[in-house]
Amino acid sequence: MTIFTTSPSKLLIALGAAVLLAVNPGHAEEGVLRVGIITDMSGQYSDGNGPGSVIAAQMAAEEIGGTVAGRRIEIISADHQNKPDVATGIVRNWIDNKGVDVVAEGVNSAVALAIQNVTRERKKIFLISGAGSSDLTGKQCSPTSVQWTYDTYAASNATAKAVVARGGASWFFLTADYAFGHALERDASKSVVSSGGKVVGAVRHPFDTADFSSFLLQAQSSGAKILALANAGADLRNAVAQADEFNIRQSMQLVALQVTLTDVPALGLAHAHDLLFTDSFYWDRTPETRAFSEEFFKRHGAMPTAYQAGVNSALRHYFKAVAATKSVDAETVIAQMRKTPVNDFFAQGGVVREDGRMVHDMYLMRIKKPEESKGKWDVYEYQSTVAGDQAFRPLAEGGCPYIAKSQ
Repeated sequence: MTIFTTSPSKLLIALGAAVLLAVNPGHAEEGVLRVGIITDMSGQYSDGNGPGSVIAAQMAAEEIGGTVAGRRIEIISADHQNKPDVATGIVRNWIDNKGVDVVAEGVNSAVALAIQNVTRERKKIFLISGAGSSDLTGKQCSPTSVQWTYDTYAASNATAKAVVARGGASWFFLTADYAFGHALERDASKSVVSSGGKVVGAVRHPFDTADFSSFLLQAQSSGAKILALANAGADLRNAVAQADEFNIRQSMQLVALQVTLTDVPALGLAHAHDLLFTDSFYWDRTPETRAFSEEFFKRHGAMPTAYQAGVNSALRHYFKAVAATKSVDAETVIAQMRKTPVNDFFAQGGVVREDGRMVHDMYLMRIKKPEESKGKWDVYEYQSTVAGDQAFRPLAEGGCPYIAKSQ
């Protein structure tokens, strides 16, 4: 049985990054703009987020010259260990005692939802990149948050429609049993049904599962033609590898509802090939994405994931808003971010909506076969562009209470 685990060296790398970026405790300082990167430094999401997200933040600070509106930018970071209580304790301490002005990243939807409660209470900006639950801009939205990179609605919507259109009408979901997986299954199910398909069944697995055999046998016996993987990270990799061991593809097509670039080399193209999915960023898509990615690679030794690119893009936009308003007040800066289009390597014509959703184009992708790849990071084949207003949930359908009150 194939099992993927986190490399022990990742914890050392993460601790090293934290030491290098540490600052002395204390309240807000004049002349300092402090950014807190809260992420998974040692668990199953550390490859696609973790130290790379800190590097992406450092790059954003350097790109604006290291200072903004007369304030020197400082980056601090911490490992939330995929635990909401750990994350909220860190963020409260950052805001209350270390003078953190903006919190960014927040991979793991359960963690991000908990952090968002703290930043909402403390009236601080939270720039979400790694977490995908569409509830972050729906019923649990915040006037001080922006969900930048993707969400479960956009990740599943285009993929589900494309698969149903190609004849994949009956679906069974293998779902991670926490906020992200639940939202991904819910949003994908709606797209499947609205496209004329049907959901035959679903099974939920614990976070960080090593043995998927019983879940895969349930899927295989369902009679569905599509096995939809509503999970991510090591859970996704283990599920795909073990599905091949059970010869699941003889009777079912595998559909990944969320793929991270680093999953593919870790899993191997022999297992990952031909998975269809939707993503917001690929390093080799345009000259601009390549330029950013090549610089990132020099520092990190890996091409950036969408989440890491999203951290950089979100902070760039934030720093520009601080420069324009000469303020770090959350309400002032968010207002400026909303009225300024996002035009950079990550998105062209992006818009920050009132519910906190940054709306931008998404891309339907296919993972290449081994013989099609020219190197370790040459793994995606572009299929089509999904316009932002088609990819993301309409504003009126999200149920964000702040929008309801303003209408």
